[in-house]
Amino acid sequence: MNNFKAIVLNKSANQFTREIKIIDKNFLKQGNVIVKIDYSDFNYKDGMILKNGGSLVKEYPHIPGIDFSGTVEESQSEKFKIGDKVILTGWRVGEIYFGGYSQYAKVNADFLVKLPKDISTKQAMAIGTAGFTALLCSFAVQARETILLGEKVSDVLVTGATGGVGSVAVMILAKMGYKVHAVTGKKDKVEFLKKLGASVILDRTEFEGENRPLDKALWDGVVDTVGGQLLARALTNTKPTGIVAACGLTNNYKLETTVMPFIIRGVKLWGINSVDTPMKRREFVWSQAANLIDMKKLDEITSVWSMDHLIKSYEKILKGEVSGRIVIDVNK
Repeated sequence: MNNFKAIVLNKSANQFTREIKIIDKNFLKQGNVIVKIDYSDFNYKDGMILKNGGSLVKEYPHIPGIDFSGTVEESQSEKFKIGDKVILTGWRVGEIYFGGYSQYAKVNADFLVKLPKDISTKQAMAIGTAGFTALLCSFAVQARETILLGEKVSDVLVTGATGGVGSVAVMILAKMGYKVHAVTGKKDKVEFLKKLGASVILDRTEFEGENRPLDKALWDGVVDTVGGQLLARALTNTKPTGIVAACGLTNNYKLETTVMPFIIRGVKLWGINSVDTPMKRREFVWSQAANLIDMKKLDEITSVWSMDHLIKSYEKILKGEVSGRIVIDVNK
């Protein structure tokens, strides 16, 4: 690993640059495990960082990429040995720590999860932070009938259903046996969503307009990936004791609602933070991925990009022009 490729971001007073550079391992500063990366992926947060740092990167030069999978090549930790296959998502890697848009990474062993035997490193990145978040959201919805011992979940709403989190959530929730109502503003993606397992496709415009404090009870659970107006409306339409898992804010970070859904219907608003998920929960969630995600369907909605293509096309995700999942082959 004397020399290898990585996307390097730089920022000066009046210029922000992103380019593929040849660097060596001395460039990698933090961590006690070196991983030879097979794949990374592309998430909304990655798009923000590639555009201008997204107010997330504090020091430059910087290697972005919030996820990666690969093989341990050097280890100063008892947790991992040379040859171990590993996954990394979250922990602010790609933000305050160097990330996965590189052929090698050096990270803290506590950030790594061993790759489950039933998925490949490519499949792990097709899942990535988006799929991991979708799994956390789906387990939150399922908690109504498991942890809380409530009524069985039947109808579940998914907002932003064609995005990375939403599309995987549709697959998982359908696999759990729920009737998935998918919300999208993309009329050309109806068949795409039905193939993933959505039973009902709803136009995003149906959720616009002023909200009532409480509206008709429609959903046992909600996976909301966008925030703002759609989340506010979903809360008013959630059935008594229903669970709303909120994991995104691409629409708006503000939430204008009342306490009525919470105190009249006992609705639970469950915030999902995939970045700092404790390791035991991470390992459990990853162990369930192959059981709950149809890998054949996942492959069908996954595109593979090179780092060069990523630099040229990163703005597409910020414009809502990306559906499904994007895997980055850092060796392509």
